[in-house]
Amino acid sequence: MTGPTGVGKSAFAVALAEKIHGEVVGADAFQIYEGLPILTAWPEAGLLARIPHHLIGVLGLQETCDAARYLRRATAAIQEIQSRGRVPVIAGGTGLYLKALTHGLANLPPVEESLRRAVACMELPEALARLHEADPAATAHIDARNPVRVRRALEIVLTTGKPLSASRTTWKSGSKDFEGIVLERDRADLYLRIAANVEAQFAGGVIEEVRRAGPVGAGASRAIGFREIQELLSGRLTLPECRAGMLAATRRYAKRQMTWCRHQFSFPTLHLTSASGQSLEAALRRLEGSDA
Repeated sequence: MTGPTGVGKSAFAVALAEKIHGEVVGADAFQIYEGLPILTAWPEAGLLARIPHHLIGVLGLQETCDAARYLRRATAAIQEIQSRGRVPVIAGGTGLYLKALTHGLANLPPVEESLRRAVACMELPEALARLHEADPAATAHIDARNPVRVRRALEIVLTTGKPLSASRTTWKSGSKDFEGIVLERDRADLYLRIAANVEAQFAGGVIEEVRRAGPVGAGASRAIGFREIQELLSGRLTLPECRAGMLAATRRYAKRQMTWCRHQFSFPTLHLTSASGQSLEAALRRLEGSDA
């Protein structure tokens, strides 16, 4: 189950898991880290108490995670849940992690940690320039405005010594083992929810949370809002500028997620805005009545 940030995945996943005797497996590249529950929008405590959750806060802030590592951890969690006769509900907005589950990954050579650290420190223009130098055609295959995609492409090209196009067979054929659904809302509704979530982060103490976290690794440091809060703490941004920057970054991230869902998955969609004023139970009944 996927969809953009702010759409309501956490609450819906718990309601669905309760209905089908399930447990939730996170599929979020930032919620997987410990220590930043406010910044990375962990499911609230009441949701975590209702249903067991897996792959939330399981990696240290200095660790890194990619699709291959996530796939290993998620597969183990899914098998353990199924061994107890329960149903895994995989919920999150990190498309690469979800597609690794639904399609699997072909074997790529591991990226040396020194290279990964060097690439992670590159700003987007530098990474793009280095990628173009190593493989001029690579930007035709990726979203060149997405730092994560650009850095990953650069890692692959420099590790394999081959053009990115030669590694486009990374995904295996799709699996029949998963049923999926994409949650969506009207854009205006989604953006209002995102704005409310950002305000709640500040009210909940996200600035102090980031301050306490101290230095973090290349993975957790890419969490939406981390850079803006670090700049606030260093005096390079004012509080209003920090809030505005986090809001803009979150909206951009949601837009990229919606694009990914449209182009990478053929899952049916459930439109939650049309259920305004209704309960999650009503939305679940609509799901039961659909082809999904």
